[in-house]
Amino acid sequence: MNRHGHDLDRAAATLASAAHLVVFTGSGVSKESGLATFRDVDGAWAQYDPMDYASPQGFRRNPQGVWEWYAQRRQQMLEVEPNPAHLAIAALENLIAEVTVITQNIDGLHQRAGSSRVLELHGNIHRYKCSRHCRGEPTYLPTPDPFEETLQPCPYCGAHARPDVVWFGESLPPDVWEAAAFAAMTCDAMLVVGTSGAVEPAASLPRYARQHRAFIVEVNPETTPITQIAGAALRGPAGEWMPALLEAVRDIHDAQA
Repeated sequence: MNRHGHDLDRAAATLASAAHLVVFTGSGVSKESGLATFRDVDGAWAQYDPMDYASPQGFRRNPQGVWEWYAQRRQQMLEVEPNPAHLAIAALENLIAEVTVITQNIDGLHQRAGSSRVLELHGNIHRYKCSRHCRGEPTYLPTPDPFEETLQPCPYCGAHARPDVVWFGESLPPDVWEAAAFAAMTCDAMLVVGTSGAVEPAASLPRYARQHRAFIVEVNPETTPITQIAGAALRGPAGEWMPALLEAVRDIHDAQA
């Protein structure tokens, strides 16, 4: 049996016996739906300075320009569909008692695929909030037309509305981070899919899980800092490995039924 086959068997056996699985995902999952990652040479930031379009300072300097840029990104994200990796992750809920998805992605594709418990570390591009936090932080706002390119005001105080995403220089939402850290420290297994493991503090979550004796499964075409703590590593696209892993877990359940 080759290494991949051995790791698939180990991963499937671990997931099949888990009471609580955490699936930690990064931009590599969404890339397979057609969304470029931060590091791609033709990605979202290839022609734009992140400090101009993804920072509070950039928004204050040019709120209309930032709004339009996010409107275009929002449209791109609505035009793509969840891929087989998203669908397989959602389907694991039918086989494992508790599944928590922790994602660094802002596109909402996990929810569209059917995942019911998703912790979004970096927010959601389809959600809006008041830039002044006029009714507490965050002050969520009614959702305008997703393709609206005209900067919208907060209906409560008149300040600019902005996407509910974490920009450079901002902290992760405390409640989401606390829930994610708790899930990482209390899960039986963590499935790490399509993330470089290089962006902190999110990259600490697999280490938290491993320190609390969770089994780590990594799905990634490349070796990452997470590889060294993984009990099983599946090298290749998530859209290929996740359906195979789902099927292997389902086979174990069927055999035990």
